[in-house]
Amino acid sequence: MNNKNTKFLSPGHNGCAGCGQLSAAQAVMRGLHKNVIIANATGCLEVTTTAYPQSAWGLPWIHSLFENAAAVASGIKAALNKKGDKKTKVVVQGGDGGTFDIGFGLISGLWERGENVLYICYDTEAYSNTGIQASGATPYGASTSTSPSGTVSSGSTQRKKDMLAIALAHNLKYVAQSSAGFPDDITNKVKKALETDGPSYLQILCPCIPGWKINNNEAAMLGKLAVQTGLYPLLEYINGQLSASSINSNFQAKAVEEYLKKQGRFKHLKEADISIIQKLAAENIKKYKI
Repeated sequence: MNNKNTKFLSPGHNGCAGCGQLSAAQAVMRGLHKNVIIANATGCLEVTTTAYPQSAWGLPWIHSLFENAAAVASGIKAALNKKGDKKTKVVVQGGDGGTFDIGFGLISGLWERGENVLYICYDTEAYSNTGIQASGATPYGASTSTSPSGTVSSGSTQRKKDMLAIALAHNLKYVAQSSAGFPDDITNKVKKALETDGPSYLQILCPCIPGWKINNNEAAMLGKLAVQTGLYPLLEYINGQLSASSINSNFQAKAVEEYLKKQGRFKHLKEADISIIQKLAAENIKKYKI
């Protein structure tokens, strides 16, 4: 059994056609190996891949609740330690709702204990599975079912929670950010994270077809544009230091309007709103340039 002839995530799931999250998950699976156990929080990735009585997963996989995937992973790791199994790796998968919000406390506990677990967040920037409600990952200006745009509202007024900074504050040795538009980058970062001794965190932007109100052939393109505007750069921190960034000496930012105008969730934005988002991208470019 090896990665060349084994699918750790099989076709036949019921995700949306063109789903950015499923594309990202396939890239993640290419970075894993057979000695991995996955704890998966409730969410789109769980619902679309495990419709009873079938499963698309080719690795040991357990469904947890929205809030406790990190605690379940801790239990699995404790059992492996008791058996003296140092070969098997434990991976947590969750969406931004289960990561930024509902499971936040238990993730902090996992990181505080320094357990050798890789946590992967598939960031669709909303609660995609339950009706596109706003989450702590929802960006400024996005229209969701709980932050709808209207005559007196420009959608979400919050700024996206900085989960990378929170992970770094827990002294994680490996923290990274990627995008479904760059599958090889995802795979490479998963491999590095698995080699890390201690907890690691990988956050992946996953364009959502219904949530972002985009066509089913646009997820990869928008995943690239998010990076190219500076709104969601490719990042890698090793031992707390920024070691790699898509914002480098060769970076030439595209205007955020090019990214925003392709998404129905932003179609209501006025020039002043777009200007605010452009400033957010400029802040990222300044912060993450290497």
